[in-house]
Amino acid sequence: MPRTRIPYETAPEPQRAFLVGVAFREPAYQNSARLPLEASLEELALLCKTAGLEVVGQTTQTLDAPHPKTFIGPGKVEELIAWRRALDFDVIVFDDELSPRHQRELEEAFNDDEIIILDRTALILDIFAQHARTREGALQVELAQYEYRKPRLTRQWTHLARQAGGGAGRSGTGGVGLRGPGETQLEIDRRRIDERIARLKQALEEVRRQRAQHRAQRRRAEIPVVAIVGYTNAGKSTLLNAIAQADVLAEDRLFATLDPTTRRVRLPHGHAVLFTDTVGFIQKLPTQLVAAFRATLEEITEADALLHVVDVTHPNALEQAQTVLDTLNELGAGTRQIITALNKADRLPPAQRAELATGVLSEGIFVSALHKTGLNELLAEVEAVLFERLVPIRVRLPYKAGDLMALFRREGAVESELPEERSVLLSGRIPGRLLDVFMPYAAR
Repeated sequence: MPRTRIPYETAPEPQRAFLVGVAFREPAYQNSARLPLEASLEELALLCKTAGLEVVGQTTQTLDAPHPKTFIGPGKVEELIAWRRALDFDVIVFDDELSPRHQRELEEAFNDDEIIILDRTALILDIFAQHARTREGALQVELAQYEYRKPRLTRQWTHLARQAGGGAGRSGTGGVGLRGPGETQLEIDRRRIDERIARLKQALEEVRRQRAQHRAQRRRAEIPVVAIVGYTNAGKSTLLNAIAQADVLAEDRLFATLDPTTRRVRLPHGHAVLFTDTVGFIQKLPTQLVAAFRATLEEITEADALLHVVDVTHPNALEQAQTVLDTLNELGAGTRQIITALNKADRLPPAQRAELATGVLSEGIFVSALHKTGLNELLAEVEAVLFERLVPIRVRLPYKAGDLMALFRREGAVESELPEERSVLLSGRIPGRLLDVFMPYAAR
């Protein structure tokens, strides 16, 4: 008789995480946070879940400013050590970015190689590393990780900190334990990281050039581009799938999409438009990501218009929408024309719809990407912004800019044309998507 085999669980246990959040009284330290502390910690817990961590607890503290050594106060550090003994967690995740000194001092306070101390930036970088599917995405994430980790190398090489090189090492004046090789392992690692960063930047510059060539080809084809932007998990990919009948990855998790995806869409009156899905934004967006994802984010800054997708069912929808607008301003895309799609509207009662349609959402269009409702109205608004609504402008175009004169006459409406010695003074109206093209020639 054959023996019955008992199946065993082979998947590793998820690491246990404990969250730390700080509310600052000083306005100077509140600039990057739009969500209330509790909502920000809920978002941090979702980030942990996306990264594969199990959250077992959290603690908060209110401070005027970060503690210079440990970010949180010494008493709170002692409390964390006690929580560690009680809950046996593996990872401590701070909701704000820690300086290298903060991280080093906290690690020394715990004096335990088993504990991992992360901040929001490191957690987001880890999620990006998991989700990067293309070579471009992998390059961008790797660059961001190296830029973040370079100043934080010290913990790995504290055993080499006593080595002395140069004259002290050769002469023996360094003392016991201070004589060693002329270059520490830490310095070697930093140089290797610098070399790797340089290679990554060179590779990404090539990606950037290729993207610029693609955009130039699209401009020659005179097909406008609409970049889809929004807070992470707002439903951007689902909306692109709905309007373009596409198959872009759409999952109910943060940062499911990292690499931009472009689809051609025919608008109600027959105009062709390219819609590009982009990486989602989040509050306290790491500066390393903004720098590393420059090639991707240029799809936003170079777009003819932006489609801002807002999850109106989220309790902090207004704060999330404002975070996106703030980020667009930081990227230099705040002047782009924006069409707002208030997504997941099928879950809202009429009264709540009326409450939400205020402030930054006052001109939004209620849609449901999942049920494909409100899409015709949304596409009609896109068409009106790109092709039908003409903006008054007065420009002075040099004679050598014949292509711009032809573009003005073809796409806009010329009301007056005055030849001058070296240029032509044109007055009239043009589609809003062309404002950035003609603004350098605006006449006073």
